[in-house]
Amino acid sequence: MLLSHLELWKVDYLSRPCTLVFGALTASLFYLWGVKGQVPVLVCGDGFRAFLQKYCPVVTERFCPTPWCWGGRLQTLVRVLVKSSPAVAYRNELIRTGDGGQLSLDWVDNSDSVDYPQCPSRPTVLILPGLTGNSQQTYVLHAVRQATQHGYRCVVMNNRGFGGEELLTPLTFCAACTSDVETVVNHVKELYPQAPLLGAGVSLGGMLLLNYLARKGQEAKVIAALVMSVSWDSFESSASLEQPINKLLFNRHLTSNLCRAINRHRKMLEKVIDVDHVLKARTIREFDERFTSVMFGYNSCSDYYQDASPGYKLPRMAVPVLCLNAADDPFSPKHAFPVAIAQRLPNVALLVTSHGGHIGFLEGLYPSGAGYMDRLLGQFVRAAFEHLADLREACGIGVDATE
Repeated sequence: MLLSHLELWKVDYLSRPCTLVFGALTASLFYLWGVKGQVPVLVCGDGFRAFLQKYCPVVTERFCPTPWCWGGRLQTLVRVLVKSSPAVAYRNELIRTGDGGQLSLDWVDNSDSVDYPQCPSRPTVLILPGLTGNSQQTYVLHAVRQATQHGYRCVVMNNRGFGGEELLTPLTFCAACTSDVETVVNHVKELYPQAPLLGAGVSLGGMLLLNYLARKGQEAKVIAALVMSVSWDSFESSASLEQPINKLLFNRHLTSNLCRAINRHRKMLEKVIDVDHVLKARTIREFDERFTSVMFGYNSCSDYYQDASPGYKLPRMAVPVLCLNAADDPFSPKHAFPVAIAQRLPNVALLVTSHGGHIGFLEGLYPSGAGYMDRLLGQFVRAAFEHLADLREACGIGVDATE
């Protein structure tokens, strides 16, 4: 009797096309989830590798992208739609720059920190958002959440004109100009000279941070850096974004956001730039040709792209640097990753996932919460602050008594 009931159930189940399709799709998704899940490739020296494997176990785990969202473009798009926005209460501060401009900083002081109750010595994480981002981006909010839950202080540097503040001078920002980063780093160290400072940059923010580290060398005032979804070669990134599908999905949207920001500050910027000509730009390259390269005094857009590209500058950096990229990032093609350079540097680690897109790294069936990128930030920040001597030894860096 039991067998007959089971047979009847089987016939009834298999006679439902929708059930069959759903079952097959579900099975396929979980099969692909397992197949696609791979341990990221870690390119670095033996010392840095051992440190990361010990204190950042996430680098040894399989990254299993969301089963219905593993393509690079899809990861990039879906992150914007589904990622949650943790509640973060900022304290805003406006500081002046050497050219008479102003920068908007958003602080989370974490005064209730149990591990670091003394404000002067509380470790601080400086976060640099992407091209059109600010402190309200979901990836910034998750980064702040990761750092503050370990007891650390956070400060977000909003790019000029994107933090809600007015431009006081006809100057904005670009990936190659590190004066604003240096101003903020110096400001934070003047406020809290006893507190170690770590830099975390995302996309263009990571390019800015790397270019700052390359320019300052031994004089950089951060103990370590973490950069995520960086475009290593501006020429290659521009070419990738000009592929038809990427141009449609990403390039035009980013360019439109940049043009809106320029138009918002038209009265100030039209003193030095043909704003109407800039607003006709339809790609990032056109925008950089008409605005960025002109604003910052480059002879050509190519000159700007060469100066902005951080990949070849890695040997100039004197602090430990962990770099996260996805091999399917439509903004940063994998053939431009500085693998050969990272292989011979003791203080640089390049962590590459097979999937993840640009600032995506979504995992789980519904990836609204903390993802792979967020967990990596939480672990690396804690490892650097709590085991700084081990980190420096692993990277062949002498201990600086001033930190």
